[in-house]
Amino acid sequence: MKKRMLTAIGLSAMLAVSLAGCSTSVSVPDTVRVENVGDSADGKITMDSSETVKIVPDMAKIVFAVTSEAKKADECQQKNTEALNSLTEYLKGQGIDEKSITTSGYSLNPRYDWSSDTRKLIGYEMQTEVTVSDVTVEQVGTLLSGGVNAGANEIYSVSYYSSGYDDAYAEALKKAVELARTKAQALAEASGRTLGDVVSIEEYSDNQYGRYIDGGVNLQKESVSMAAGAENAVEDMNVMPGEMEVDANIKIVFSMVD
Repeated sequence: MKKRMLTAIGLSAMLAVSLAGCSTSVSVPDTVRVENVGDSADGKITMDSSETVKIVPDMAKIVFAVTSEAKKADECQQKNTEALNSLTEYLKGQGIDEKSITTSGYSLNPRYDWSSDTRKLIGYEMQTEVTVSDVTVEQVGTLLSGGVNAGANEIYSVSYYSSGYDDAYAEALKKAVELARTKAQALAEASGRTLGDVVSIEEYSDNQYGRYIDGGVNLQKESVSMAAGAENAVEDMNVMPGEMEVDANIKIVFSMVD
């Protein structure tokens, strides 16, 4: 059997011509390898392929903070506890499951007056973070507004995600395989051979960080305090999540036969 070898540049040009009639724009993969291993072995095509599926988030995660100040440490802690209890009771009253409410990031620090040459203790500040998960997108505006009125005086972040992420990722994987097969078929035909079975397939990574997109909300103590005094100030904020992209990346090896 005569050995065949096509350069990546030549194959890419042939592939571009063979797919020119398709209505979908298809890019040539970054890595294409076509090889024959001896006269008695079938050649192989190794391809890197990726696909993206867009979905609309339907869930959110909100991170509040409760910050309290007082002259004495125990008074500061008491104020923080009262505000924290008020916030958590409000959230549960809005139908948020207790398992979806997490308190963390406890801190109690002294406050000093540095205006003179000497340091003067003027009180204490305590902060507690409250993370609320499994919030529907429709609830976000209400919880932001109500949470401020119920005791939160900082909003660290709002992150959106989709309950259908895993299904979308599976769809992206299937599309990546289909795209790779289409390109490999064109490459095999260009080399005068027939595309065979899948020899191996490898998933590069399932990027879990891609499950969340930043909602762009970050209000500190001063701005939230002002919003709390204005009716519907926080509820009128733009909380539209937009779309999120779910990416899948694979490496797949096909055999070629005569």
